[in-house]
Amino acid sequence: MSQPRDDRQDDLFRPSLEKIINLRHPLVRLAAEIDWNFLAGRFSSVCRLGPGQPPLPTRLIAGLFILKHMHNLSDEALCDRWVENPYFQYFCGEVVFRHNLPFDRSSLTRWRQRLGEEQIAALLQESLSVAHRTGAIETKGVTVGLKLARLSTPPPNRLGDNWVGPT
Repeated sequence: MSQPRDDRQDDLFRPSLEKIINLRHPLVRLAAEIDWNFLAGRFSSVCRLGPGQPPLPTRLIAGLFILKHMHNLSDEALCDRWVENPYFQYFCGEVVFRHNLPFDRSSLTRWRQRLGEEQIAALLQESLSVAHRTGAIETKGVTVGLKLARLSTPPPNRLGDNWVGPT
């Protein structure tokens, strides 16, 4: 797998996130427990070397999918929160705080298509297991299940008066 572009030199005079954030925050603890190298190896099958920009770091993509599921966010809301939340950025492997996304929002859709629902479900299940084991999240007696099914019809509150339904 190719290495992502190294642009740390541009961030030389900005303070590191580790000096700004609380290192006991649940997302920081969870990030320390996840085996990011294992995930990089697992995702390497979908990364192909070739012309164009280098691929996004695996930790960034895996971290985004985990955060999206943990907080039940749309792609748009996830990207908005990532820009304003230093804990999200640290969890995804950033070293300094960024004021804009280091990727295009459509990258999430392309990665979801490349990985497939099975690998995303495995990623989420493993990360939730680690999060529960380390105490980064609490379940409080609720069984958490992964639902990756797509809706074939819009939710009822968004249906127009003209919608008849499937026949």
